[in-house]
This record gives sequence, structure tokens and C-alpha cells, in this order.
Amino acid sequence: MGSTEPVAAAAAAATTVDVASPEIIFRSKLPDIAITNTLPLHHYCFERLPSVSDRPCLIDGATGAILTYAEVDRLTRRLAAALRRLAGVRRGAVVMNLMLNSAEFVLSFFAASRAGAAVTTANPMSTPHDIAKQIEASGATVVFTEAMAVDKLPTHGDNLTVILIDTHRDGCLHFWDDVMASAPDDDDAVITIGDDDEFDPDDVVALPYSSGTTGFPKGVMLTHRSLSTSVAQQVDGDNPNIDFTGDDVILCSLPMFHIYSLNTIMMCGLRVGAAIVVMRRFELGRMMELVETHRITILPLVPPIVVNMAKSDEVAKHDLSSVRMVLSGAAPMGKDLEDAFMAKLPGAVLGQGYGMTEAGPVLSMCLAFAKEPFKVKSGACGTVVRNAELKIVDPDTGKSLGRNLPGEICIRGQQIMKGYLNNPEATKNSIDADGWLHTGDVGFVDDDEEIFIVDRLKEIIKYKGLQVAPAELEALLITHPSIADAAVVGKQVEPEIGEIPVAFVAKAEGSELSEDDVKRFVANEVIYYKKVREVIFVDKIPKAPSGKILRKELRKQLQQKQQAV
Repeated sequence: MGSTEPVAAAAAAATTVDVASPEIIFRSKLPDIAITNTLPLHHYCFERLPSVSDRPCLIDGATGAILTYAEVDRLTRRLAAALRRLAGVRRGAVVMNLMLNSAEFVLSFFAASRAGAAVTTANPMSTPHDIAKQIEASGATVVFTEAMAVDKLPTHGDNLTVILIDTHRDGCLHFWDDVMASAPDDDDAVITIGDDDEFDPDDVVALPYSSGTTGFPKGVMLTHRSLSTSVAQQVDGDNPNIDFTGDDVILCSLPMFHIYSLNTIMMCGLRVGAAIVVMRRFELGRMMELVETHRITILPLVPPIVVNMAKSDEVAKHDLSSVRMVLSGAAPMGKDLEDAFMAKLPGAVLGQGYGMTEAGPVLSMCLAFAKEPFKVKSGACGTVVRNAELKIVDPDTGKSLGRNLPGEICIRGQQIMKGYLNNPEATKNSIDADGWLHTGDVGFVDDDEEIFIVDRLKEIIKYKGLQVAPAELEALLITHPSIADAAVVGKQVEPEIGEIPVAFVAKAEGSELSEDDVKRFVANEVIYYKKVREVIFVDKIPKAPSGKILRKELRKQLQQKQQAV
């Protein structure tokens, strides 16, 4: 469709212009669907249980052990009852999942949902400092974790119930031997939210932490309604945006504590009744073995893995012919990388999606994944999901823009977050009075409704698809006695990495601080992907009269430094 062509009134799925308003609104090429988003998330994801009860639900990639849909449903019901009995978990409580991929992750997530609680997810590789901050900020009273992370937990006495999935430890409960052993066997005795009147679809069920467009990590309140809507936008309807079916086998190698895996793999997979092969952590050779063994049909990836596969000679040694669909998300991927990858998997469809935790998380999806696929363009991240509205705004004037004009991407719909936990100011700065979530990403919509991401307004650094908040590193740096002031910006490097954090440091008077000193100081306090990779010493950090760091000047200095090399 050309930008000058009129919009046919009957084309409900096409881009429309509201003549009564100056706003130009973009919508999906697919028609809106009826979405049932008033159910508890666990009821929604397992709504098709009667027809899939005996099918494999979770398959352990390490052992091959299988839990059927009926078994997962029953175990989550019993676990919900045990959580209420042992730890007093009720509606409004918060449970933390601090573990790598496992069946126990899925069971604990949906058990918490059944008990009326929200689950805050965290990387078990995080530092004790970061874990303690998230437990305190979220108000978590129960932590599901494993041996590798248990010693990182703060000591809170009786205020924190710790449940270990893989070992026994004094002062902790064992997932199977203590918690599940105490759970009632009588299904009639297991009453969970949605079975009675203790439910509101706007209750928070997932509480991932994100830095949003700026600042420190904040609790993103995702509700039963928002997550059910997001899943429906992807896999429900006669022509779903992503054509997952109950016959598919989906690989889960991406971390479940990340919203991409939690939503698009776990929730969408369960909704359609697919089998999910759970891989504890990613390793390329092992991943390809699992594809062969289990005849994986759906392969959700991120660009760094796509790069590894595109460059690896090992791919040709494995039978990956079962893969029919490869989803890529978390960071943009260019045409050259797409082409190199598809040469390795010519029988599969590859496409990109675009998401943001605050958006619930999926904003757009490649329509090559639809049941009746559309022709798509390399480098694009699809069109906006159904039952949602998208607009492009001029960041300076706030005016909405038409096709092929870059501006800030904004999204509106029932899938977006309820807000940031206990942070109304940050919520107000992200969601405007008309309900538009401002992403901080710069992009444009072309004549064929395809969305292209071209830049970022927000300060967040994306290292291998993982968020690094400059403000968090800056707050840490200035605690060093030899640092007078500091600022952090991202530096674009290889496509498989994205950006690296670069620190601009003003030394305290008389300091002999070195670059290695700064790097070591930060590395001792943060998780690996937040490490400062380069340090530039400056006399002072450029700031506006308001005190705001002038990052544009720092990026210019960085660019000049690169050109001089």
C-alpha cells in the first residue's frame, strides 16, 4: 500500500487515520479478534487442558523426563495449596523465582498464580547486592532457588521462606521432599483463585524488573489481563500472528527469568498445547542435539545465538530439518545476518519480533509466522500486534508522524503494564494520560506496515539483548573514593554483542586511578553483562544546568575517539 493510497473502510486490519484527530494510528494487517482476558492467567494458559491432558507438556532436555499437561496442572494446584499452608502465600503476595530453566520454574510460576501471588523473576547469576535489592523492592516473602544461588540470599530470619529445587540445606525447604510432600492429594481440597471470588483480572501476576527508558531497574506490574491479552495477540484466532500448534515442539533455551522466554515460549506454548523442551542453559552443540533428538519445530533465539549458528561449521553436522520456524527477539538483527543464517536452515522461516517488558511484552511480530503468511522484508521487526494501536511521534513536538518518518514508537492496548511498582512518577513518565506507552525506541513504519527500529532515545544499553542501566553503574562508580564523578554510555560494537558500557570518569584530585582499577571495581559488584568494558578519563562530566548528564556530548567524544584510532 502506497502512502498516498486511500484507506478502504472495509479493510479493518489495515493502517487507519482517524480524521477526527491529528493522531495517525497504525494497526495490524491481521483483523482484531475476540480476546478473553478476564480469566486468571493459569486458567487461560491451561484452558485447552481437556483436549491435551495426556500430551507432553514439559520435557527435561538433560534427562528426557516428561510431565504431561494433566500432571503439570495437578502439580501446580497442589503446590499452590502447599504455598498457602507452609508460607502463607495469598492474593497480593510476591514470590521470587531465582533459578535457571527447569520444570520447577514453570510449576512454581503457575502455582503462585493459582495462589493469587505475583512472581518476580531474577537471574541467579546476579550479585547478592542486586538480589537483595530486588527482594526488598518487590516485597518477596518466598524464594524458589537452587544451590548455585542460595548463598547469595540475604538473611531475613523468619521473613523469607527459601525453597530449594536441587539440594537440601538447613533453614530451607526442599521443593519435592518438603513442599510437595506436604501438598494435599485431594483435588477437591485445592481451591485456587478463579475457583472462588478472590480474583481481579487486574491483579499483578508477574513482576519482572526493567530499567525502562532510563534509571534504575523497576518492578514492571504485568497483570492477568495484560499477559492473557499479549498471549492472545500472538497465538489466538483463526489466523494467529504466530502459528504455534499443539503438534509443535518448542525449544526453551532462553532464560525463563527473561520476559521473552516467559511469555512467548512458556505462556504461548502452554496456551496452544505444544511440547516444551526445557534446556537449563544454552550451549550450541547441545542445542542442536536436542533439535535432532526431539525433532524441534520452533526455535526461539536471540541475535547472538543466530550469529553463532551462522558462523559455525557444526550446524551442517546435525539434522535440523524439523525446524520450521525461527523467532528472533530481544535485539535488532540486520539483513546480512538474516541471510547468512538462512543459508544454514533453508527449510525454516526466520523472522523478528519487537518487544519491551513494559509493553507486556510484544509490540510487533513478523507476519511470516502467521498461519497464512505474508511476504516480509529483511531487517523489519514485523507489524504491530492485533488488538493494539501504534503511533510514531516526533520526540520534540509530540506530533504523530506518518509513514517512513522516524520518531519515538508508542503503543497502546490492554497488554501493556499496569505501571511500575511503588513508582507513580516513573509510571507517569512512561504512560501518558491517553494510555500510550512511550518506548524510548526510534523507528518508522513503511508503506507496507513494516516496523523498522533505527535508533534509541532511551539511555538503556543493550549488551547481547540484556539491559544495562547507565544510572545504576554511575551510582556505583561514584562510591569509589578516587572517582569524583562518572557517566556511562553505550558503544556500538559487533552485531552479536550490540553495545558495551563505556565509563567516562573524572578522577578525584591527586588520584592515580587506572582503567584496570575501574574495571575491577565494577566487576566485583555487578553481574557479568553489566561490566564496564572501556574507561575514558575526563576532566569533568558535561552536564546541563539542571544537573542532567549530557550523554549526546559524551557519545560525540566517543565517536571522535573511535575515528582518531
